Amino acid sequence: MSARAPSDIQTTTVTVRIQADDFSIADEVATLTTGRGDIGAVVSFSGLCRDEGGRLATLELEHYPGMAERAIRAIAEQAVTRFSLSGITAIHRHGAIAPGGNIVLVVASASHRQAAFDGAAFLMDYLKTDAPFWKKEHLADGGTGEWVSAKDADDAAKARWRQS
Repeated sequence: MSARAPSDIQTTTVTVRIQADDFSIADEVATLTTGRGDIGAVVSFSGLCRDEGGRLATLELEHYPGMAERAIRAIAEQAVTRFSLSGITAIHRHGAIAPGGNIVLVVASASHRQAAFDGAAFLMDYLKTDAPFWKKEHLADGGTGEWVSAKDADDAAKARWRQS
């Protein structure tokens, strides 16, 4: 597969939003694909808030407005170029999110499935390590838990993209 030239990026749809409100996966897929006969594959990933074995009441996500959007957009544009995507959507929520609630959505579209899978995975792996978000636990027993630390597994997932 050949990467798309930077001048071709203007023909793609890159959507990045950070919002408190929930989102509809179906609506976001429809927005990305409606009227596009060139799309052969759409891959979506949604990350949900876990209850951590019943211990967690909510997860509070904070970010610097503007900075987080710029960081995610830069990663999304890299994914478009690297995998010849026809479109990509990244939505990340902030505020208090209860277990089971949506936290993040990535939707990647391309002519072929492998590009869509790779584009979505690339964006998600980089988003986990490079997008400036902070996560604080609020516990079911009324206490305040820990700030969630970065995980070595997230760094390892990102590192695989440097090798290929």
